Amino acid sequence: MKVLVADDDLVSRRILQSTLERLGHEVVVASDGLEAQRILLAPDGPRLAILDWMMPGADGLSVCRAVRAQSHSYVYVIVLTAKARKEDLAAAFDAEIDDFVTKPFEPVELRARLRSGERVLHLQASLLEIQALLRQQATHDSLTGLWNRGMVLDQLELESRRAARNGTSLSVAMADIDHFKSINDRHGHATGDDVLVAAAARMRSVLRDHDGISRYGGEEFLIVLPDTAHATARDIAERVRSAMEATPVDTGSVTLTATVSMGVATTDAQTLDVETLINNADAALYRAKAGGRNRVEG
Repeated sequence: MKVLVADDDLVSRRILQSTLERLGHEVVVASDGLEAQRILLAPDGPRLAILDWMMPGADGLSVCRAVRAQSHSYVYVIVLTAKARKEDLAAAFDAEIDDFVTKPFEPVELRARLRSGERVLHLQASLLEIQALLRQQATHDSLTGLWNRGMVLDQLELESRRAARNGTSLSVAMADIDHFKSINDRHGHATGDDVLVAAAARMRSVLRDHDGISRYGGEEFLIVLPDTAHATARDIAERVRSAMEATPVDTGSVTLTATVSMGVATTDAQTLDVETLINNADAALYRAKAGGRNRVEG
């Protein structure tokens, strides 16, 4: 693990560095508090730091306070000090240090405290991974990886408010895979799932970076097109339709052609709310289905 050693005493700093390197750590050194603070606040800064309490520029407690206030990642801070009074230790913990080692340090004690810090950082990393996974599960469709219905409605509300502030247009496109029930009935639900995954990838591939797309439900997809006038929204919907039609879907067990019908609706965010916008797109989609499928209406 990368560890910062910050100590203005050259001899003490070299002893610490040598000890840590023997324990297998990658060591970054700083000779004053301001340098230590800069290193720890860098995007790739060490997550574990040993700071001397008394240093020029900024003492160890000041560095710790700055890191707690400004760092986006948690840094485990061990303060190295000759201070042993209870009030000094209380001040150190008030500054949100994690641990301390008294001078002169014992290598065995230092190793134990480093291991404690590593355990805390590994636990935090695991918790962040779990948190990210839960956030992904709460906002994305598990099959296609697209936004789910709740997420796209939240994003659509945000884009609607932004369009109202800026006086710009907001468009949506509703897409529905044609004859999807027949695909499931004839080839099975596993093949239907493969078609959904392929459809999601093809739609996403022809959208702009700032467009949003969700699996709205079943075989329906809702596409959010911010700052997009109606004519442009129809052009984008046509690109989506063409991308689906262009190449058969190879599921491994069967190759089949899948097409989509699409409905487009646009608002300047002054006259239509989100619910009405979606309903208008859905009505246009119904017209596309009634008109023969594999087409864009709206």
